[in-house]
Order: sequence, then C-alpha cells, then structure tokens
Amino acid sequence: MTRDRSLDIAVTGMSGRFPGCADLDAWWSALLAGRVLTRRYERRDLLAAGVPAGLLDEPDYVPVHGHLDGAHRFDNVLFRVSPRDAEMMDPQHRLMLEAAWAALEDAGSAGDLVTGVYASASGSGYLRAMVAGGKLDPLTLEDAVHGTEPDFMASLISYKLGLTGPALAVQTACSSSLVALHMAGQALLNGDCDQALVVAAGIAHPQAGHLHVPGGIHSPSGTCRPFDERADGVVAGSGVAAVVLRRAADAAVAPHGIILGTAINNDGAAKAGYYAPSVAGQEAVIRSALLAADVEAASIGYLESHGTGTRVGDPIEWSAASAALGGMGAAPGQVAVGALKANVGHLDNAAGLASLIKTLLVLRDGVVPPVAGFTRLNPLLDTGDSPLYVPAEAEPWSGPRPWRAGVSSFGIGGTNAHVIVERAADVPRTRQDRPGLVLLSAADPEALTRSAARLSERLGGSDLDLGDVAFTLATGRVALTERLAVAGRSAADVAARLAGGEGVVRGSRPADGPAPAVFLFPGQGAQYPGMALPFAEALPGFADALDRILDTFDTPLAGRLRRALLTRGFPEAELRETELAQPALFAVEYAADRALRGLGIVPVAVAGHSLGEITALCVAGALDPAEAARFVAARGRALQGCPPGAMLALGCDEAAARELLAASGAALELAAINTPDTCVVAGTADTVDTFRAWLGDRVFARPLRTGRAFHTSLVEPGLRELAAALPGLTPKPPAVPYAANATGRLVPAGTPIEPGDLVRAAREPVRFADAMAAIAARHPGAVAVEIGPGRALTGMADAAGLTAVALSPSRTARPDEEVRTALGALWTLGQPLATEPLIEPGQLLHLPTYPFAGPSWMAPEAAPKPLPEAEPPKAPEPADQDAPDAPALLARLWTELLGHADLTAESDFFKLGGDSLLVTHLARRVHRELGVRVPMREMLAGRTLGRQTTIVLDLLEPSRSGGPPG
Repeated sequence: MTRDRSLDIAVTGMSGRFPGCADLDAWWSALLAGRVLTRRYERRDLLAAGVPAGLLDEPDYVPVHGHLDGAHRFDNVLFRVSPRDAEMMDPQHRLMLEAAWAALEDAGSAGDLVTGVYASASGSGYLRAMVAGGKLDPLTLEDAVHGTEPDFMASLISYKLGLTGPALAVQTACSSSLVALHMAGQALLNGDCDQALVVAAGIAHPQAGHLHVPGGIHSPSGTCRPFDERADGVVAGSGVAAVVLRRAADAAVAPHGIILGTAINNDGAAKAGYYAPSVAGQEAVIRSALLAADVEAASIGYLESHGTGTRVGDPIEWSAASAALGGMGAAPGQVAVGALKANVGHLDNAAGLASLIKTLLVLRDGVVPPVAGFTRLNPLLDTGDSPLYVPAEAEPWSGPRPWRAGVSSFGIGGTNAHVIVERAADVPRTRQDRPGLVLLSAADPEALTRSAARLSERLGGSDLDLGDVAFTLATGRVALTERLAVAGRSAADVAARLAGGEGVVRGSRPADGPAPAVFLFPGQGAQYPGMALPFAEALPGFADALDRILDTFDTPLAGRLRRALLTRGFPEAELRETELAQPALFAVEYAADRALRGLGIVPVAVAGHSLGEITALCVAGALDPAEAARFVAARGRALQGCPPGAMLALGCDEAAARELLAASGAALELAAINTPDTCVVAGTADTVDTFRAWLGDRVFARPLRTGRAFHTSLVEPGLRELAAALPGLTPKPPAVPYAANATGRLVPAGTPIEPGDLVRAAREPVRFADAMAAIAARHPGAVAVEIGPGRALTGMADAAGLTAVALSPSRTARPDEEVRTALGALWTLGQPLATEPLIEPGQLLHLPTYPFAGPSWMAPEAAPKPLPEAEPPKAPEPADQDAPDAPALLARLWTELLGHADLTAESDFFKLGGDSLLVTHLARRVHRELGVRVPMREMLAGRTLGRQTTIVLDLLEPSRSGGPPG
C-alpha cells in the first residue's frame, strides 16, 4: 500500500557548529573517518578559563570536553546588537541567532512566510558566572536574565529575524531539540505556521573538563565509547544546530531529507529513579514514531542512538531499540547504529538536533560512519536476534530502500523523543548554463570578501546553472549593507571573476536610505549598430517600451530604426548620419528610462547632452513621447541638411580653449564645455585639421565621430526647418527638474517651457559642466545614471563629484553582461532596484551561507578572574582511631542531602526522596572526609542508613588495622 505523504515534513535548511571542525563539510569528513573530536585541555588553559586550581588537582578531574572554537564570537553588527548587549547575551543565544540565520539562508528563505521558532538551550553557565562575581546591580541583573534565560531566546530570534509565527522555548534536558522538532512538525501540520525553525545550543561556560564521580555518568578516562566493552561514561561537549522545516508538498528547495514521523513520551515513575532511563519508555517512543510515520521497522537501515556510553544507559537503550525494531519486523543485524557522542561528546540540549543533521548526511551520501573508537561490543548488551549492529568502520548503505533511519534522544527525567527520517528523492536538474547576475551582500566589507571567496570555491568546477545560483541569491537572501555584483555566462565564469576581481562591482547601501538618482542622456556620437540589443537582452521592460516608442515614428523611419537598433551588422556609416542617429538614440534612451523606472529607480533630476536634452525633457514630462519622437526626427533631418563639419575635444578649461583659439586665429567656435577641464571646439573639417596641427602637444586633443559641427554657426541653415516643427509641440511644465544645456542651470519642476528654447539649444554651446555642478550642488552624493550607449557623460558626472554608472558603457563581446553589471552596480549602491525582474526564475540551491566571524564578547561580570596556582593537595590521611566517626558522618550527610533529621538504622534513602544522583554525592563526600572510595553499586543496593554505614565501616577496617584504605 502506498503511504499517505500529505503529513511528510521536509528539512529544507540546516546549519551547525560542532567541536573540532570549521564547517559541516569538514565535520562530516571527520565523522566518516571515525575521528574523536573532543579536546584534552592543558592546565594553563583551564586556569585561564577560570577553573580553580584546587579542582584541577582533584585526582578525579578529567580535563576533556568537546570544545567549540569561537564560542564567544558573535556578529553583533549583523543582528543590530550593541556591544554591551552582546556582552550580556549568553553565548548560546548569540550562536543560536547565527545558526538560525544560516539555516534560513540554506533553505533559501528570505520571503514573507509565517515562520515559527522552536528553541532550546542548556542552563546558562554564563549567567551563573555573572551572578557569582557579585557585581550585578538589580537593573544589570535584569538585563542579564533577559539575555541568558531560556524564556526569551525564541522570541529574541523571532524579533531579530523578523519571524511572525509561534516562538516557543522547549526545555526537556538532553532531548529538548528533538522534542522541539516534534512540536515544530505538529505546528506545521496544524497550520500554525508555513515554515518552522528549530534551533538548539548546548555550550558550557567555561568550556572545561568534568569531575568524575564513581558510579556517575561521566567518563573517568575522558573518552566516550558507546556500546563498547570499555564504555565508562560520557564526555560533555559544546555545539549549536538548526534546521528549517516545511510541509513536504510546499518545499521550494531540494530537501536535505524527509521527516516521516515523530513521537515523544515520558517514562513516568516506572524506573529505578528520576535520573534513570527506562526500557519501556524508550521502546514505546520508537514504536510510536514508526506508527506515526506509517512505515515498517523492516524499512529502517540506520539508527542514530542517544548513545551516552554509560554502563546503565547503553544496555537499556540497546534493549529498548532491539525490542521496538525487532518486535515490529526488523531482521537480525539489519540496522547499523551510530553514536555521535563518541565523536563530539554530549552536546546537551543540542544533542538531538546534531544527531538529526548527522543522520541526514548519512542518508544523503549513503555512507554509514563508524562509531568512533569502537573495538568490541559491550558484553552486557543482549545481541541475540537483535536487529542492531555497531559498524567499526565506514561502510556503504546496506539497508533497505528507500533509505530510512531513526534518531533517538532521551532526556534526564524521562522525556523521550524519536524521529523517522527518509532520504529525499533526487530533484531532476537540467544544466542550462543561463547567464546571470550574482548579487551578494554582508554586514561589513570583510564578511563580504569572505562570502565571495566561499561562493567562488563552491562554484568553481561545479555543474550548477548560473541562473539557479543567481535566483537563489536574489530571492533567498536578505539584502544587507555591503554589496557585490558580478555578471557571467556560467557558474565557472563567475567563480573565476570572484576569485580574480575582474568584472566585480562593490558598493554600500547608505545608512540613511538610497542616494538620489539623476538620469543622464548622451547625444550624437555614442550610437552604434545593434545598440538596443544589450538592453533588450538584460533590461526587463526595455523591449516593450522600445516597440511602443518606435511605433510613434512614421513607418519608413520606424523600419530603418528597428534594423539599425537590433541588427549588429547594420551599416555603421548609415547610422552615423544625423537623420538616423538622433531618432535612434532618442528611442533607446527613452525605452531604457521607462524600463529603469519600472524597476523602481525614479530620478530627482534629469540632464541630456545636446540631443539628449530632448530625451530628458520627454522623460521629465515636458514633452509627449509621440510629439518628442516627431520633433527628434525633424531635428535629425534639419541638421542632416547643414554643411559638413568636424568637432575636436580638448583637454583644457573654457578660458584656455578661448585663448588657444585666439592665438591660433582658427575660425572655430566653442561647442561644449563638458567638465571644468574639457571642452569641444567645432567648425569646418579643414579648419579643425589645421588647428589640430597647430596645437601639437600643447593640450590633449581628440576628434569626435561626427560629420557636422553641432552647436556652431554651421547648423544655422537647419534652424529654420527645425523651427517649422515647433507647431506640433505642446510643452508642459516638467514634473522633475532638468538641466538646461544653454544656461547650465537646473530648471525647477513646474517651470514653463518655451518651444523656441528647443531650437536655440541646437545652436548654443552645451554648458554641461555647469549643469553637472548645479545638480551636484542641489543633490550632493547623487548617483548619476548614464542612460544610453557609451560612457561619455559618466566621466563628466565623475568630474562634478557625482557617483556615476554607465548603463551600457562600451562595445564588448558581452554587451548584455555590461548592462547586467551596471544594474548590479546600482543595487550595490543601495538604489531601490527591484531584483526579481532581473533574475530569471529557477531552482533554489543550497549555497554557502553567511561567513560569521564576529569579535569575541565577554561581559566583565562573567570574565574569569586570574587564579593563582594552589598548593598541591595533600593525600588523604589514613583513617585511624581519631578519624571522624563513620556512623555520625553518614547520619550527618543523610541529613544534609535529604533534609531529614529523625533517622534510624532502618531509614530508607530512596523512600526519603533520594535518587542515584544523590548517592553519587554521598559517596563523594564519604571519600573526601574518610579517604575511602565507596562502591556505588553497593551503596545503591544498601538503601538503609544502617546498611550503608556497615559498608563504610567495612571499607575502613583495613586502614584501621594498618592496611591501605579502599
């Protein structure tokens, strides 16, 4: 029968920071190699962390921990957290924020989904350290509580990440994060949210070793060996993990795996003590999860165990899992067992989620890692017909198909959780090699550089479609302040550019909002055949706008314009003629303006150079587009009929140009003042050639590509014809300011336009330098966008102190990439550019996430105090006749531990409220005061005060007769 998959949950994103490895890829490699990733500390490191020397000198102190590097580092700027608030936050809460951010990025989730948060963290050693310092006044203590207590962590994540679903703290000790996963899945199925973020941390403060208590759960050897014959206890570790969940039918990205079913329960009172595990409870939760998943145990090929490596816990877990799986159909030796704690130690509240991530990797790659350090099975485990086996080395998946696994997590106190996971089906992907625009951002420049390097490494040599990469980064990431854009033909192409820097543009979004935008429109000389193609290929909305404006020209001219603009092989000499060049430029500039506005960029002022002034007036609302098109066509015909001429650009200011013209006697006129240091003179071709020869190397000179001497007396014959076209114009006051060529002034919006000014502008010199200065004075810091082919005006805007971007800067082999890069440059500068239309729809991918590397934060109240070396402790004196009276000592310790004073020899330790943990404390106190080690098993079995006293007296007897203490 086919399973009903309507209740399946997809794991769409995940992140984790675990001991011994920089990232998940390195961590997975270490797990496959069976490496033990815990750290054995040097004494000096523990002293520096604040561990008392007296504790280090205890013979039972074990200086081992699953150390998390950078546990105190936090990218506070990204999360808008002040330095003082960063100090006061528990490192667990800080890293949970980072893990949550990374998991959401991995899921490609930057939209407006209703996202719930289910968070778990261990008890705050950081808060305890602050309180122990005694320097917290009441108000500071309240701040510390808000930054460290579990009540506030889920809502803090929701607040900082803008998530609007349920926000719950889930605290069930070691099983917390898998219980949170269960609750998150239920919330999704109930419709409480569209997406759920489950995040957990277990980070000790300080990260240090542990004090082994005989009979306790902590390993005296400092090595966790689950299910091994040498298993002697667990080692603690620190880590943080997060996953993102969606209903499988709604998953927008290829899932890391599918959660088929989850279950939680509690042991209740049917066990030896509060801290003791229960076979019945663990078996029941596994059975319940299989039933919820609606799968047979015969389909399970892997079990990621709770696996503490304790003498009591391992046999109980083995028996429970064997009974549940075997009893529901799993064959003997079918299920490989994993035990993450052997690698990294017990991550406390984050342990279950870390185990889930490991299991997802097992299913992804179809490889089962060994249990680190495993040699031979613990003889206490019942192996008869058990479906479980422990792999001693990495092995390929040998279980049933589809690949399914279980994950167990059991909390002190008896809250158990189990999850059934299935390998996600492969998502078919056809490599298309679509060109694309890659957009990256970060909170600071260094993070942006790291992010670019990580993306380059990921894309290099990959078979990813660049269109999918661009789609993921544009739609699945939050746009931050520091920005980078790069266009390319393929993922490998972009990887190379990111690595080398070529074609990469970087910028910053202004803190106070986008800078004002100014649109600049070039004049004749910038045109070339096919110049509309790059815009049509890369600028959304351009092609439609171009069609509409071309339709306003008369039919024969419109046909010529289409061929000239959209055919690269169109004769360049024909397009150089004024009657075709000017309407062609107007059409491209007008269409590009419409498209750019459609993407969200609206100018505060416009300016055009020569012909471009007509475009500027049109887009400013002063001229109707159809009327402007007819006037531009008339202007082109009128100027085409003028005598031939030439124009020469000079590298000097206006005064120097006039002096040179006077000194040479050349009958040339000043046609344009483009910048404070550049001008254009014009006249007949012979006169220009003679003047250029006379100039020699006095100043830089460059002839312009034109056959007319615009803005000189040589165009006067065409002015009468141009004036004849004025009756067809009905100018209106412009809606935005425009810079007038003839005066160089910024004309305010609403100023009436005289039609005759358009004719006079064709004759007067273009005072573009003054126009740019006026715009810069009115809008300092503005971004000037040159809308048209070429970058002639970009340099002029730069000279005025404006930030300039040329939309199609030059004729290259990849002109469409130039347009994409220019649009990317506007985005990097913080312009309100809608990126969705720029990016073709594609598949979301799992790409490198944010490269966190914030500074280290430590509240002065929590910082470890320099601790002097203590004198080595003296060995316990052999017990003698003057040693404390054992019966009196036992009675006193019972009273202190249990709170009962009226004790008799028949008083029962457990009936008075004691448990196995208190027995370990009792045994340790006896050892400290009498110098004898008390066997835990005997003390647990003894139960009564009288029997425990006898056990201690029997141990003391050899020392009283001169023998060594027990």
